[in-house]
Amino acid sequence: MNTTNSLMNRRQFAKATMVAGAALAASPSVVLGAQTPRRIRVGLIGCGSVSGAYLPILTQSPFVEVVSLCDIRYERAQERGRRFNVTNTYPHIKDMLAGVPFEFLVNLTDMQEHEHLNRQALQAGKHVWSEKPIANSLAEGQKLLRLAREKDLRLWGAPITVESPQFAFMAKQINAGKLGRLAAAHAHYGHEGPDWSAFFYEKGGGSLPDLAVYNLTSLTGLLGPAKSVSAMLTIVTPERTVENKGRIKVEAEDNAMVLMDHGNGVVSHVQSGFNYFNPHGHDGSKESRYTIDVVGSGGFMGMVGYDWAPLGVDLATQESPDLKRHATDAQGYAWPNGAAMAAECLATGKEMLVTPEHALHVIEIITAARESSKSGKRIELKSTFKWPVVV
Repeated sequence: MNTTNSLMNRRQFAKATMVAGAALAASPSVVLGAQTPRRIRVGLIGCGSVSGAYLPILTQSPFVEVVSLCDIRYERAQERGRRFNVTNTYPHIKDMLAGVPFEFLVNLTDMQEHEHLNRQALQAGKHVWSEKPIANSLAEGQKLLRLAREKDLRLWGAPITVESPQFAFMAKQINAGKLGRLAAAHAHYGHEGPDWSAFFYEKGGGSLPDLAVYNLTSLTGLLGPAKSVSAMLTIVTPERTVENKGRIKVEAEDNAMVLMDHGNGVVSHVQSGFNYFNPHGHDGSKESRYTIDVVGSGGFMGMVGYDWAPLGVDLATQESPDLKRHATDAQGYAWPNGAAMAAECLATGKEMLVTPEHALHVIEIITAARESSKSGKRIELKSTFKWPVVV
């Protein structure tokens, strides 16, 4: 994952990391346990902007010892090493895998690189947390998951939107039938597009795996696995100027509309793109619109703010028709928490709501959307995951 440095301003980021660190430090398995928890030795690859969000949380976690950093732009690994007091730094994954021992790889590289780096780590006997996506196709992702299981290893992937208290509130209302018979849902996420790296716009990039992946994870988590997909994808801006390569041709979609059939008459729609002006900017704390809404025969729910940084949920039903806001407390949730949460799972046996099967289902939706856009046909899906996510 590489998202813009303006995902949160410094104040919001500092607050989120302190809250996340406090939540991890206050984990019952630490407070109630009679002994110091086992610390998982972590090697992190990809020392760009997103590592600046992950590393404060990882280095505060009582379940983590960050022992090595790696980046092909070696000076970035060295800078992060100095800042976060990590002695061992490497310019290539082969060097890191052959270097100081570790057991858990955190992969924050460009999205096109995730699949082969995750494979190398698993083959070397490492557990893996990968920023999205885990792989570039369902078939290759399933191979990675089989490899992990053959070696008795764990594989997880971002995003962690299903871990937020706002997602949990929405799921529980749906499960309890508060909305009546479900009918439809809509989600959207977009901005003007990153300007520092070409990979967002090159083959294997695009707004679907970078942005829509959040909404696709949230909606399938709320409504269940998609049965089929129809989509229209376009390129609105055929050329871009980016910091690392100058003027480039855009090869991947920068505008996407995806329609999903969840079965039982329920349909949902996701739009994402790199041409979306947002008057709130890209600061999650200022996003006041519903970025996810769900409607049924007896009620309506709208998530306020981005699903990666939700601020609350508005609910209205036939019994209580005035919109009322719920779930306004983050409760320690922050989007970069995933790797630290996975390390806690390795250390304690605790499980996350995030599963590799769900991540792979979203990958299939993305590839099916591209196929649908090219062919003009609805694409049936094969994958699934355990649902409901929240009971």
